Amino acid sequence: MVERVPPPSAQPRSRLRILLASGAAALALTAGAVVPGVPLGAAPQQAQAADSGKTLTVAVAQSIDSLSPFLAQKLLSTSVSRLMYDFLTNYDPKDNHAVPGLATKWEPSADKLTWTYTIRSNSKWSDGEQATAQDAAWTFNKMMTDEAAAQANGSFVTNFKKVTAPSPTQLVIELKEPQATMAALDVPIVPKHVWEKVKDFSKFNNDKDFPVVGNGPFVLSDYKVDQYVKLKANKDFWRGKPKFDELVFKTYKDQDAAVAALRKGEVSFVAGSPALTPAQAASLKGDANIKVNEGPGRRFFALATNPGAQTKDGKKFGNGNEALLDQKVRQALFLSIDRKTIIDKVFQGHAVEGQGYIPPRFSEYAWQPSSGQSLAYDPAKAGKLLDQAGYALKDGKRVGKDGKALDLRILCHATDPNDKAIGKYLKEWWGKLGVGLKVECLDDVSVPWYAGEYDLAFDGWSVNPDPDFVLGIHTCAALPLKAKASAATDNFICDKKYDELYKKQLAEYDTTKRADLVGQMQSWLYDSGYMSVIAYPNAVEAYRTDQIKSITTMPEAAGNIYGQDGYWSWWSAVPADSDGASGDSDSGSSSTGIVIGIVVAVVVLAGGGFLLSRRRRTTADERE
Repeated sequence: MVERVPPPSAQPRSRLRILLASGAAALALTAGAVVPGVPLGAAPQQAQAADSGKTLTVAVAQSIDSLSPFLAQKLLSTSVSRLMYDFLTNYDPKDNHAVPGLATKWEPSADKLTWTYTIRSNSKWSDGEQATAQDAAWTFNKMMTDEAAAQANGSFVTNFKKVTAPSPTQLVIELKEPQATMAALDVPIVPKHVWEKVKDFSKFNNDKDFPVVGNGPFVLSDYKVDQYVKLKANKDFWRGKPKFDELVFKTYKDQDAAVAALRKGEVSFVAGSPALTPAQAASLKGDANIKVNEGPGRRFFALATNPGAQTKDGKKFGNGNEALLDQKVRQALFLSIDRKTIIDKVFQGHAVEGQGYIPPRFSEYAWQPSSGQSLAYDPAKAGKLLDQAGYALKDGKRVGKDGKALDLRILCHATDPNDKAIGKYLKEWWGKLGVGLKVECLDDVSVPWYAGEYDLAFDGWSVNPDPDFVLGIHTCAALPLKAKASAATDNFICDKKYDELYKKQLAEYDTTKRADLVGQMQSWLYDSGYMSVIAYPNAVEAYRTDQIKSITTMPEAAGNIYGQDGYWSWWSAVPADSDGASGDSDSGSSSTGIVIGIVVAVVVLAGGGFLLSRRRRTTADERE
């Protein structure tokens, strides 16, 4: 759907072989860092507050949908969840291979239907309680038995048969069928003794009682709707305490205002919405003490059509234009989009032209349509398809057999300048085709989206190294239970063939075979016309070098800082005036530094040498 976030590389057939390293404490000292301290030109009260500790302030454009990890789907929300709670596994920032999180190792049975995880004994909840396998078992069991608790990440547990915790350090998950994502379960583990008191998971947003108990690198300390999210460093985090005492995500509805705040030193980092515009990035490159970071993004920018909103039991709702139920109409619209112009004029070269559903950054699963399959820019062909669909051109307008003109609406994020710019192009191109278009820009597009009250929408997701989650949002199982209710579905797609392919890829451990199945799924999505991937935008963000000494990108060689598959950037951040930090000041910590002192889990595929580790979903992390 609208704004989530969410996306490993190899799947083994052989048993996991666990390589043990030593000393987790060394981690905190070797990872690279980010930085800011007191904002330049800070008011006296700000400077005074900073005396007691260093604060890193990040300007963001997106709102929080929920601070409950069971409900959170927007990129910002899921990013905060990653900071608050540990996952069973994490991903190395260098190459995305799985590394230990709350679990120090994991191993499947011979038939791969039972997975045993060893839970670390040195992780504590921020209230002093020990984090145990019982917490993990309770989290998964709650998702398996409570539909509301399964809203954000339920796709990970639908194949679970039974989850138990025989001891505080042993978690056992029994599966109905093999599941290739067992080293990529992108689920925040919550404290049982706190969450078992929650009565209604559909309404509990985890935003009233502070500090919120967690075991991640930061502890949620305060939150004001559309103003800020504040987190304090967790001094007892098992990887080591973050270098900053406080991390603040500050909301700016106007991206230009956020850029101005960066120039003034009021914030240390600007993420954009979700990226800086080419003009903003260009203007910042000439500023002293500001560095613009740009790398291949993990997101795609797309158009989504309303295929007919429906509940799991097949009840229709919403007011989507019925013309879009016709594949010919949908494909005609996409044939009328000049992607090259969008890349050149809107993104100004800071993006790659879209094709398949998985961004090229994840080369194992990236896909391209064949030459005969491609829906390349072809207005003439588009016109013929509309003629075939029964929408004749009369006096410059496409008119259906019922005599009604073909007029459509598209949902636009008011905070994203790219939506607005591309909306103008679509209005022009589709107008020439005889199709009317109304661009409806809203601060919160989720309300009409969940209600099915739209025809098309600007869509985008941050994709994880493992494609399972972002593929799962198009299955029938992701549909809402009730009309207008929040759900895991992106835009109400439900198809038997697609579901069969999804089930097969989930059970396939062989990377090559799984990639072929994922390619077939992308091919189906492409041909259906339900979605059209327009571009893969680069991650374009900026930070102050006089506040940020070094910062880890993911992937390390050239990647993003904000919205990572993990917490590396903020956890490893080092204030500019720090004299005790180590790490590369240009590119941040190396993955070697991050892995030193922890148990590294490497899954060896018989005869192939593949790493199972690289599997995970982009983040339910992120619906965006």
